[in-house]
Amino acid sequence: MAINKLKPQFEKIQNTIGSSFSIRKFEKENPNGEPSWHFHPELELVCIADGNGKRHIGSHISYYDKGDLIMIGPNLPHFGFTDRFGKSQKEIVIQMREDFLGKDFFLIPEMNAIKKLFNRSKTGLTFYGNIKEEISERMNDLLHMTSFERITSFLNILQKLALTTEYNDLKAGDISVETSRKEDDRIKIIYRYIRNNFQEVIPLEVISQEVGMTVPAFCRYFKKTTRKTFTEFLNEFRVVHACKLLTEENKNVTEICYDCGFNNFSHFAKNFKKITSCTPTEYRENLDTVIY
Repeated sequence: MAINKLKPQFEKIQNTIGSSFSIRKFEKENPNGEPSWHFHPELELVCIADGNGKRHIGSHISYYDKGDLIMIGPNLPHFGFTDRFGKSQKEIVIQMREDFLGKDFFLIPEMNAIKKLFNRSKTGLTFYGNIKEEISERMNDLLHMTSFERITSFLNILQKLALTTEYNDLKAGDISVETSRKEDDRIKIIYRYIRNNFQEVIPLEVISQEVGMTVPAFCRYFKKTTRKTFTEFLNEFRVVHACKLLTEENKNVTEICYDCGFNNFSHFAKNFKKITSCTPTEYRENLDTVIY
């Protein structure tokens, strides 16, 4: 595939009519479409009302489930939250620029906590516990409010997120969109190839050829871009898919091992424990306590 035939996926966000930010609800009758590797200058707050799959934000990959609440900073590349292996999907998505209420609004002292939240979001955040439940409900309420009620309630949401300690930093800020068009296209081709072929063997010679590079050049480029070797990244992607199958399927662990692209159970178990800090069996037994 020729790199120059692909355009960088910049997504243009349109504000909701009568609002200074965008709020949309996606479900079966109004799907969000196929996932694509994209970015936009707007911050994004996503509530997964139903569905599950992989979240791929910057160099971070993990499993998301119903009820998850995720915040993505500006210009942080990510895939949409629709999984090609998934079934149902409902989500509420809010997108806004850092200055959506005016150039200097968030510089006033009263907005200091929210300004810090915006800065933290640059590496991706996921919320859990009581704050996740409360904010998910409030986001749904926004859909039925007048423009004035919506903006005041949204500021309240941002303040609560800014003050909570119930969040994890996804540390997903390793990949910058401030690269050349060629580099942006290249990493997009690599990620798409992994997503479509991770269940099969992916030789370095093959993935290198996909982006027109020698194997040594590819390895240097991938490590510099993602802070991980290609093998580490691929194994992480496979383990995250294993987490999805352990959650949703009744297959035994050995079947899941091979369904995820591992051809050796010992290798699968070793990588699974390295990435999740537990064995596949322990993961399945303790699903309610696992937080990414």
